Amino acid sequence: MNHRMKTTCDFCKTEYTIDGVPNAPVKCAVCGNTWVVPRAPRTRPWLVFIAALCALLAAIVFAVAVIAQNKITEIRENPLIAEIGEITTMTDENGIMHFVVNGRIVNRSDQIYGVPGLIVESYEHDGDVVDRQHFMPPATLLDAGASVDFTHVLSVPVAGVEKISVKLENGGK
Repeated sequence: MNHRMKTTCDFCKTEYTIDGVPNAPVKCAVCGNTWVVPRAPRTRPWLVFIAALCALLAAIVFAVAVIAQNKITEIRENPLIAEIGEITTMTDENGIMHFVVNGRIVNRSDQIYGVPGLIVESYEHDGDVVDRQHFMPPATLLDAGASVDFTHVLSVPVAGVEKISVKLENGGK
C-alpha cells in the first residue's frame, strides 16, 4: 500500500509529492540534484505500550507523592485527634438517662505532645447546640504514635439529643 508523502530537494528546496518511498535516489527536475528519500520510521506497538506504561507509572507515583505530602501536612497541622468510639446510655440515681461517650485521643505525629482539654457537644435534630461540656483527658502528655482512651458522662438527659461530637480545645479534630 503506497502512501503519498512530501519530499524536498536538499539543494534548491523544491517540494515534491510522491507515492511511497522510492527504491532509488530522486532527481530534482529544477536543479538536477539527486538525493535519497528517507524511510519513515516504523512504529513498534510494544514501544508504544512501554511508553504508555511508563507514563501511567509516572502518574501513579506522582499521585502517591501528592497524597503522602497532603497527609504529612495534615498531620503536622493536627498532630492530635479526638474520636468517638462508642456512645452508650446509663441511668442515674434519679432515673434519668444520660449518654456515656467513649473515645480516644491519638497522637499521629512522631513527637510527644501535650494533650489539651476536650469539648463534647450535643446537638438537637435541627443542628442547634444543646450543651457544650469541657473535660480533661486522662493523660497530659502523649508519646509519638500513642493513644489514650477517655470516657465522659454527659450531664444533659438523652431526650432531645440527636448528635454528639468531640473535639480538642485547641481547635484540633
